[in-house]
Amino acid sequence: MKKLMILVAILTAMASCQNSNDGADEVIVAPLTEQETADILFLREEEKLARDVYLFSYDLYGHIIFNNISNSEQTHMNSVYTLILKYNLYDPTEGKQRGEFENEVLQNLYNSLSSQSSLSLMEALKVGAGIEDLDINDLDGNISHTTKADLLQVYSSLQCGSRNHLRNFVQQLEGINGTYEPQFLSQDDYNTIVASQNERCGLPF
Repeated sequence: MKKLMILVAILTAMASCQNSNDGADEVIVAPLTEQETADILFLREEEKLARDVYLFSYDLYGHIIFNNISNSEQTHMNSVYTLILKYNLYDPTEGKQRGEFENEVLQNLYNSLSSQSSLSLMEALKVGAGIEDLDINDLDGNISHTTKADLLQVYSSLQCGSRNHLRNFVQQLEGINGTYEPQFLSQDDYNTIVASQNERCGLPF
């Protein structure tokens, strides 16, 4: 009887210790601010806009750059989706077809950019450069709105990818005697980006 009581006591202590360890292993996620939430949701659709415009241009011209970078934009969308899942946010792209957006500003922008892209291959390449120019600028704002390491990792990786995309679009433009003038980046920042080599971005997804 005494041995049984000792065994019960040992098992109880082990269970208590296990419960304590389980609690220690739990990761507490700090809540997002309203601005951080808005940035994530907008970014999810902004990456979709880039993907959808490039798919539109690929269908028109069959140029490999649009196919390659649209695939990269899908990867960018997936990266943002990891944040949506982590913070239990709704997905503004759910149920949306190509070219459909919840955000009215992005819907109007898609309509305008796809219309411009339909004019010629050169215009479609300029649109691509403009989208990446805008993305880099917008991500600067996102980065300034947060101190959360996970958000900063995603934003920095996406911005790195957009710099590579911008370089690639500009290179293709120059190959057909086209030019691009930055609309959102400063001329100095733009010059620095296009004059440098592609980067290894380490996308989180």
